[in-house]
Amino acid sequence: MKTNSQINSGLGSRSAQSNTHRPRLARINFTRRRVNRALDTFRLLNLLRSRAPEFFGVAEVVGKWVWIQFAEKQPANITSQLSELGFHWNNTRQAWQHPCGLRRSERATVDPRKFFGSYFAADMIAA
Repeated sequence: MKTNSQINSGLGSRSAQSNTHRPRLARINFTRRRVNRALDTFRLLNLLRSRAPEFFGVAEVVGKWVWIQFAEKQPANITSQLSELGFHWNNTRQAWQHPCGLRRSERATVDPRKFFGSYFAADMIAA
């Protein structure tokens, strides 16, 4: 049954609601992302060291891939930077991963750190 009375709930129209509290997402340059996804490990680490030292400090090389993990969820500007650098989010391992030009057709059945070994890139720099 329709009524002509409207209850004022304090909410605006849908268009007014949708634009009020959403933060603007950083734009990702997908051309740069495609180029960065094809970088090998050495070139990626050099890129991180020169342009994103905050990521280089936590970059872990696992086999030929590079992983970055954080203790908590990162803000959108950090995730968009990682995405533009060619990283993708692996929900199973809770890590940002870069394949360094390598692709696997199947999932790893064991922890890649145990199978391939790993080290932190920043630890390899001579003091």
